[in-house]
Amino acid sequence: MSEAFVLSSEFEPAVVDAAGVRPLAGAEPGDRGVIVKVAGVSGAEEAVVAEELERRLLEMGFVEGATIEVLHQGLFGRDPIAVRVDDTRVALRRREAGAVSVLFEGGRREAGAVSVKFDGR
Repeated sequence: MSEAFVLSSEFEPAVVDAAGVRPLAGAEPGDRGVIVKVAGVSGAEEAVVAEELERRLLEMGFVEGATIEVLHQGLFGRDPIAVRVDDTRVALRRREAGAVSVLFEGGRREAGAVSVKFDGR
């Protein structure tokens, strides 16, 4: 496991419920969903206090109801990740991404897949 994402001894893994809510930290490129909760505690050893982490995430646009898509992940340790939050692109460490709970869409896009809309014209 990468040192960038070391879980604390008090961490209780988030249970993925039937609706598909899970932490952003576990997402893969192509995953899409809607943010349902932003907390200051990610389950990893924090570099900042919980209130500060929550404030920073909210200021970057990680708010409840925002749409989110994972665009890229780092080559080494899969860290950091690049996400699109509404119309903004943000790079985020996975340990901070653990503080964001997302309701993901049912399926995951295949790597390299392209979605095309055809309007019939």
